[in-house]
Amino acid sequence: MRIAVFGATGSVGRLVVEQALEQGHEVTAFTRDAARITRRHDRLRVIEGDVFDSVAAQRAVRGQDAVIVTLGDGRKGLVRFGGTKAVVEAMRRTGVKRLICQSSLGVGDSRENLDFLWKYVFFGILLRKAYNDHVAQEDYVRASDLEWTIVRPSAFTDGPRTAAFHRDVRADAKGLTLKISRADIADFLLEQLTDTVYVHRTPGISN
Repeated sequence: MRIAVFGATGSVGRLVVEQALEQGHEVTAFTRDAARITRRHDRLRVIEGDVFDSVAAQRAVRGQDAVIVTLGDGRKGLVRFGGTKAVVEAMRRTGVKRLICQSSLGVGDSRENLDFLWKYVFFGILLRKAYNDHVAQEDYVRASDLEWTIVRPSAFTDGPRTAAFHRDVRADAKGLTLKISRADIADFLLEQLTDTVYVHRTPGISN
């Protein structure tokens, strides 16, 4: 498939690019700094631009089969909503329908999956701006007319790709570690390219 990846130089996005190339996809990586992508491949195209600029985003989106958004800026909370809004607008203008968007476990009806520390200390205080950014991001995506899937991973780790994690975590799920490897997140995001079971759904994933 032909896919565009926004957030392609982030800790998850770069793995999405690598795994997508391994799987034989044609990848367009959108980044604000092309020099940060050192990977070279016949099926990799790099587009440099401002993710808040929907016109620039259109250059990456046009002609794609699907778009994957893995935007983030740590705890600042300044990129996810604004960048995703520009991507959605670019998709509307170019007629691309399939959107796979990375959010976070704990947003929306997955809040009950969090323990006290994550609910009231991390997302309640330390990461409140990032959390609110994800909430706004999800609201905008859900209100769109796209064929969207919002993936909600738990806290990232640097472990290997295992495929041995919980998918579509229930609100009353017990015994979760609230951690998952970046490699497994990338793997699950790419699964959505050919799996329609989670269209218009918000699956949580965690170990």
